[in-house]
Amino acid sequence: MKKYRRSFVDDQLVIDSFESVEKYLTLLLDRNLDSIEALRQWLKDKSELEAVLEEDMAWRYIRMSIDTANETFQKAYTFFVTEIQPKLAPIDDALNKKFITCPFHAELAEEEAFAIHIRSVKSQLELYREENISIQAFLAEKTQEFGAISGAQSIEHDGESITMQKAGLLLKEQDESLRKTVFEKMAERRSADMNDLDDLFDVLVKKRTELAKNAGFKNYRDFKFKEMGRFDYTKESCFEFHDSVEKHIVPLVKKIQKERLSKMNKDLFRPWDTAVNAEGKAPLKPFKTGQEMLDGTISVFEKINPEFSRFLKTMEKMKHFDLESKPGKAPGGYNYPLYETGAPFIFMNAVGSQGDLSTMIHEGGHAIHSFLTHELELTAFKSFPSEIAELASMSMELLSMEYWDEFYHESDNLNRAKKEQLQGTITVLPWIAQIDAFQHWIYEHHEHTASERTAYWMELNKRFGTGLVDWAGYEDTLASSWQRQMHLFEVPFYYIEYGIAQLGAIGIWKNSKTDFKKAVDNYRAALRLGYTKSMPKVYAKAGIDFNFSGDHICRLADFVELELEKLDT
Repeated sequence: MKKYRRSFVDDQLVIDSFESVEKYLTLLLDRNLDSIEALRQWLKDKSELEAVLEEDMAWRYIRMSIDTANETFQKAYTFFVTEIQPKLAPIDDALNKKFITCPFHAELAEEEAFAIHIRSVKSQLELYREENISIQAFLAEKTQEFGAISGAQSIEHDGESITMQKAGLLLKEQDESLRKTVFEKMAERRSADMNDLDDLFDVLVKKRTELAKNAGFKNYRDFKFKEMGRFDYTKESCFEFHDSVEKHIVPLVKKIQKERLSKMNKDLFRPWDTAVNAEGKAPLKPFKTGQEMLDGTISVFEKINPEFSRFLKTMEKMKHFDLESKPGKAPGGYNYPLYETGAPFIFMNAVGSQGDLSTMIHEGGHAIHSFLTHELELTAFKSFPSEIAELASMSMELLSMEYWDEFYHESDNLNRAKKEQLQGTITVLPWIAQIDAFQHWIYEHHEHTASERTAYWMELNKRFGTGLVDWAGYEDTLASSWQRQMHLFEVPFYYIEYGIAQLGAIGIWKNSKTDFKKAVDNYRAALRLGYTKSMPKVYAKAGIDFNFSGDHICRLADFVELELEKLDT
């Protein structure tokens, strides 16, 4: 992987003040755009500066999430979001105006990739308000609190302090008394932060609403849809997704859960029963160390497409992985694009579970996307919306199942792993719909109280739940379960994309059952487009539909149900 050679920004630039980048912004603002060629070069130079700035911030975020207790890392990230980003905002607006008022931009718009970019720039111009700069800086800093609170959560078990990720692994153990004890410890620890997270969320909702109203919107949801560039679907599309999942997916989830209950000789689950193997088998443990997980993933990717494995090997050589769970790490996992370098960074909290393997492969799909789009002309073309980004990752989860014998040498365990993956693919959809429906209500009713918020969350639990879990004695844990969803705090409205992409991933996997190589080739071709085509066109290139309808979701659900039945035979 060759890092881009800079032609505009100094190679030795150190971003230690706004003044260190201001001269480049001034050069862009003052340049004469007297031809289409001059405009193209201006866009390339602007893109180069954007890549430098975004990668600088990326490393600050990566280091902070690896070690949330490190004050130096926290201060470095805070400095960027409070001292650099706010001062960039008005100049970005001026640069956008310069671009749109240049008469040659209309000629560029004849190319679809630039037309999509111009559409986004115009949206940014419409949304920009000087009074929102300080609010955005406040929000960028305030959202860090969720990671700090969550990263500090741990429980005592067998005389040692373990992370919540490691504790969650114990909920797969067959010893029910152990599961119950661990669940209660986790619930008690989370309850200690419940009020703080409620208070934090209240502040975030209030400030986000203020931001939206400053820009002329009734609520933050409508503002965010425009900011996120949701040009290819509407809030009504989201509601259709919610309804379709409720009608066609929830019944399948209920069927899956009833089969598990029957095997466990129970009428209802208790909260600590939902992750355990129903047949009394120990949790799947596909690897012991993060390195073993990475090595196996590289081998799997080699069988799917040798190019994909070369990408991960490049990242390994560059030390662009931090994979194992440890105290002080932020929760979750991510693939962070590095637009200048081209090779992204993968962060996760592996503890040896099958879920970790899925996460590794998921983030590996994102990494492939980063590599395949590195040569695109502008940073904007490789900064794709999540509906496209998550198609890359979720499709890889399902495509990779063909070669999971790299981790599972016994057919029984291999089938178990595939079954868990498919069941997870289906059972996550109601949760996605629930979180998304929750967000719509939150910002449509932005003056709600914490108790009203809890009441609505409990309504949604009935709508998207199966009624097969007995929460007696742990009602508060259920009522506050939304607080575990990082997206609500850090990246609002970024979640339904997982559902949209999951539908697409099932479609790609369905196609692979007929012609695996063709499905992978279509997948690769779609990813290479980045964001140079609309979402429906990217999905079409992958050989699938961009569709939210009940009929479409029903067909996909029927296909997955049939595949699950095959694994039982």
